Amino acid sequence: MAAFWQQRGRRQENGGLGSVIDGLGSVFDVLLANARLVLGVSGAAVLAIATLAVKRLIDRATSPRDEGDPKAEQKSLEESWQDLALIKTTPKPPKKQRREDLSEPLLSPARPLVPGEAPDPRGSSAPLGAPQVKSSPLRCLTLQEKLLSHSSQLAVPEIQVSLVPQLARSICTQLQNFLRSKCPELPFGRFFLSGALLDGLEVLAADHIHLMLPVVLDAGLWSLISGEDTVVRNPQYWMIKRIDLGYFPRGCSPWDRFIVGRYLSSSVLNETLHKLLVASINWPAIGGLLGCAIHPVVASRELKLEVKHDQVDLSITLFPVVEMEDKVLLAVPPEGLVENLWLESFYRAEVSRVKQLDAGDSGARQLCLRILNGVCKSQPSLHKLGGSPVTHVLLHLSDAASDWAEESLADRFQQVLEELVASLEKGILPSYFNPKINLFSGLLEEEIDEMGFVLYRAISEPEVLL
Repeated sequence: MAAFWQQRGRRQENGGLGSVIDGLGSVFDVLLANARLVLGVSGAAVLAIATLAVKRLIDRATSPRDEGDPKAEQKSLEESWQDLALIKTTPKPPKKQRREDLSEPLLSPARPLVPGEAPDPRGSSAPLGAPQVKSSPLRCLTLQEKLLSHSSQLAVPEIQVSLVPQLARSICTQLQNFLRSKCPELPFGRFFLSGALLDGLEVLAADHIHLMLPVVLDAGLWSLISGEDTVVRNPQYWMIKRIDLGYFPRGCSPWDRFIVGRYLSSSVLNETLHKLLVASINWPAIGGLLGCAIHPVVASRELKLEVKHDQVDLSITLFPVVEMEDKVLLAVPPEGLVENLWLESFYRAEVSRVKQLDAGDSGARQLCLRILNGVCKSQPSLHKLGGSPVTHVLLHLSDAASDWAEESLADRFQQVLEELVASLEKGILPSYFNPKINLFSGLLEEEIDEMGFVLYRAISEPEVLL
């Protein structure tokens, strides 16, 4: 009894700490007594563990130290760290259930046991009523899976797929009617649309389309001369020469008005059409009829229309096109003093060849091409690689690699990147249809270096492009 009063006296000397502790002890007892009613079984267990640890800390702090034990202070610190660890590792009480969760069963109904079947020993070890939670480990996606997932994100919205061709055809019809009434002497063929959207190769958004204006020439009055045989020494361009002027003088062909130096000038034809588009056509009236706003681009060298609709913004580029001797020539002269050149287009042959190869072996070339076009469209530094350059690399690779099944998509994608880097290093990409044509001839050295750097880094980690 004397020892008790001596200990109590020491507590009173410490600023009345003993009375405070007695009060805290009473509070803890009341909390523990009512915890089960308030917090439930699990909550009461958590509170009890935490309370026990706190009480042990308080008792150890207020109990007399053994003066003869030099390790008492170190031992007290170690026990205090253990108690704190006990508090930290205490399991958290379960989250309070929502009202709507109470109607959901915790366990799936047990499968009835078939007569003669032994019970599953794996299920007998778990306590009754304890739900079994299966942890699903994190799974790293392969390049194949990432490519297939990325391809699903490239789809053009359905509203654009249906609206854009319909709107462009309506503009095409209005333009053809105007040219027939304004220039009836010029034998334009039937206008038609072209572009990746119509061929199922468009990605992300249907924001551009091509409108082709066929220029019908009399084969007896015109002939083709390869650009390789001219001063430009470029086989990708052609010149259309007026022939037999001694027997058929100027004026025999309605296109003679566009001749410059005995050659049909693509620049003069474009300038004439540009003036008609800008100054002669009542685009506000046509736009009001079609429910959109149409504006010709005045400052562009191309024949371009900007169309704004409530659901889409569309760019339409017009190309006068000549089809002669199995060649498709566009009125797209290169920049410079030469204005009589026509650019040979391989787009129709490209798409036809890709689809033909896929139909022959159920390949994934079109899927690979769509992904590559999407990469080039989303990467500003790779814009000039989209379209023909990527398609020609893919066609070259098709001759070397025979396995184009969807399961080999990742391997083929990687190979296309490697072929592009190799071509950029040399600065040469031969056309699939004419090896004399270098599809990189129009690129600047800085553009080649930038594209090569981006793709070279992507070879070791292709996912950075997706």
